[in-house]
Amino acid sequence: MVHDWLFYALAIPAVILLGLSKGGFAGMGALAMPMLVFAVDPVRAAAILLPILIAQDAVGVWAFRRTVDWPLLAWMMPGSILGVWLGYVFAASLSAMTVMAMVGAISIIFGLYRIWAARHSLPPRVRRWPEWVGSLFGIASGYTSQIAHAGQPPFQIWVLPRNLGRDHLVGTTALYFAALNWIKVPAYVALGQFDRDNLLTSAALFPLAILSTFAGVWLVRRVSAERFYTAIHWLMVLVGVGLVWEAMA
Repeated sequence: MVHDWLFYALAIPAVILLGLSKGGFAGMGALAMPMLVFAVDPVRAAAILLPILIAQDAVGVWAFRRTVDWPLLAWMMPGSILGVWLGYVFAASLSAMTVMAMVGAISIIFGLYRIWAARHSLPPRVRRWPEWVGSLFGIASGYTSQIAHAGQPPFQIWVLPRNLGRDHLVGTTALYFAALNWIKVPAYVALGQFDRDNLLTSAALFPLAILSTFAGVWLVRRVSAERFYTAIHWLMVLVGVGLVWEAMA
């Protein structure tokens, strides 16, 4: 179990951000990994976070279980499984920091574009690509999620332009990442990342993880759909800046 005070000084706000993200404010959780690597190496940070993510996923799925876009998930999941496998196979060829920098840059560009489009009242392009392209975004999301728990930006780039209702967006996101995180478990086991110290550290943060997720659910249901989407786009930009900054640092 980790006993370093600096780790918990960073882990507590990181877990709260993860909880708010799993409760509906998608994207905030991508900052958790960059925060933890200030105290522990990226591989250990990812291993500690995964059980916490799985516990928080259960709350999000339960809260929004009736609002899920099943066809969207059906197109994305095959690619996501392939992406997780690729992340496992090529884990040593591309560092987590490099992945976070790339994902961060894409997140900034997409978030700023969506904010600009909303301010200029541009009509949304809901179906600019064929449905099967969702599987390609699934590959990107699965890969970046396996490497650095940073699967949100590729997922959002595909899903946000489809303008789902607020609850359907949250429910679909919750179920997608719940499934994705369970798919990652065998790879983490195979890499030997679930040792006793890491699991005990995760368990110590479970109560905070669950409470913060319920707080996220409570908050997101009190935000209008328009403000919710605006907040998500700004969060994508902020998360992107955080990822790029951490990778450069």
